[in-house]
Amino acid sequence: MPDFTAAATQRARVRVPLRFQDGYRVDAELVTFHGLADGLEHVAVVLGDPAPGTTPLVRLHSECLTGDVFGSARCDCGPQLREAVERIAERGGVLLYLRQEGRGIGLYNKLDAYALQDQGLDTYAANAALGLPEDDRDYTAAAQMLTALGIGELDLLSNNPDKADQLRGLGIEVRDRVPTGVFATPDNVRYLRAKVLQTQHTLPLGDLAELGVG
Repeated sequence: MPDFTAAATQRARVRVPLRFQDGYRVDAELVTFHGLADGLEHVAVVLGDPAPGTTPLVRLHSECLTGDVFGSARCDCGPQLREAVERIAERGGVLLYLRQEGRGIGLYNKLDAYALQDQGLDTYAANAALGLPEDDRDYTAAAQMLTALGIGELDLLSNNPDKADQLRGLGIEVRDRVPTGVFATPDNVRYLRAKVLQTQHTLPLGDLAELGVG
């Protein structure tokens, strides 16, 4: 994990109206940063306005070109992004859009892993078969971004306990971990089940079994 020693600073803020295919609209502020530990161009999406004394709702969303942009049904990333924007806007908080395609292994490697999944491997075994980490994401830059935004305490919108654990280790107080919705389909149910069994994501196995993976 990179050293969390240097503070990041806000570089620029710009208002961007967001428009989704289902008709949902919301105005956001996009914030860029100087001094992020990994040198990548992560973006904070500031949504809504928390009431005084209210803990902001925050999501760390890893970039997923296939799911976020092309609507791939092999994962639940696109629906999670859409849900997170609305829930955060209602309460007030931030979505950190992190350039961590494929749990940090990159787009090409992710597509190579898809090919192995088509041969029967789950998403984590496919990464291992390629000689890659199961999950190569580090959230040091996310903690820097939050600190630069003045957020030291938050409720985390996530099913992934590792995100909360890493943020706490980096000095961010995660008051509560709020689960996302379950966006299971016949195309992604094996992927979701693997996340529950391999990395303890908080998703109901019973609901996933009903879609044909017992």
